[in-house]
Amino acid sequence: MEPIRVGLVADPASPTEVARRMTDLVPPDSEDRGGWDIELVSEPFTLGSEDVDTALGRLRALRDKRHWDLVIGVTELPLRDDDGRYLLAAIDPQQQSAVLSLPALGGYRIRSRARHAVQGLVSGMAEPASPDEQRLPLPGLSGRARVLLGMVLANRPWRLAAGLKSALVAALATGAVATIEPTFWLLAASLSWWRLWVATFASIAIVVAWIVIDGELWDRPDDDSAQARERSRLYNTSTLLTLTVGVVICYLALYVVNLVWALFVLDPAVMGGSLGTSFGYDDLFVLTWLVASVATLGGALGTGLESDEAIRAAAYSKREEERRARLADERA
Repeated sequence: MEPIRVGLVADPASPTEVARRMTDLVPPDSEDRGGWDIELVSEPFTLGSEDVDTALGRLRALRDKRHWDLVIGVTELPLRDDDGRYLLAAIDPQQQSAVLSLPALGGYRIRSRARHAVQGLVSGMAEPASPDEQRLPLPGLSGRARVLLGMVLANRPWRLAAGLKSALVAALATGAVATIEPTFWLLAASLSWWRLWVATFASIAIVVAWIVIDGELWDRPDDDSAQARERSRLYNTSTLLTLTVGVVICYLALYVVNLVWALFVLDPAVMGGSLGTSFGYDDLFVLTWLVASVATLGGALGTGLESDEAIRAAAYSKREEERRARLADERA
């Protein structure tokens, strides 16, 4: 029996990385079938502002062009049905095409879940008696939360530090100097806990806002339709959550480095004598807390952002701009 020729079309970047691990997929009952011949193509086929039928239409055009038996699209964009529900996948067995939304998988164990989902889609469409077109919706509010979580984790916020290299270096230098400054010793000893927490939240919020403004990461609706506004809300929420998680990771790393520096260079007895009060090692943790907030704010605002992929990757809107440009070039 001849193998089934399967086209696997993935959006560039993360979806392509996920799809690259699927080229060795085999049918669940491989002994009774001719097997699958899977070809991976990395190119944009979706835009966030269009409907699922348009994406399926582009996939069918690629299937006909490359003479595949069936085609599966893998996208990092959320898919929505006509009734507004978010979709895991849309399947058109009659036209031998389907599209899978990676964020709808929730973000955890994304590669294994995507692999299992694609295997199921290919198996279903390869059956001789395929059902009519299907949409696989996610349930209500939990579905939106699942998509949002998947978008944030797909953004890989832990990689944000790569786009803040200069800011982190400036923050570390600021923290190193502030740690040995008696004025900061006095401030740390006098500030209440709630003021320290306010300083922490304020420094993180200001840096996140600055990155959004400086990087022009805020997405605006293309028109006044409810679908466009919902898309922008989802994109902006995922961007803010991604940046917040990334900045918090940077903040904690800065705290640890400054704490090690403080424990190495400072003697609480000498500090207490200089201030005319008692000072213990537990006060060094409070001092480092204050220094981390000040260094985060000063280091980030005092340094320009690099034009780095890690910063652009925090915003779906920026990736969609690149997707639109590439799709327009290919059409031309």
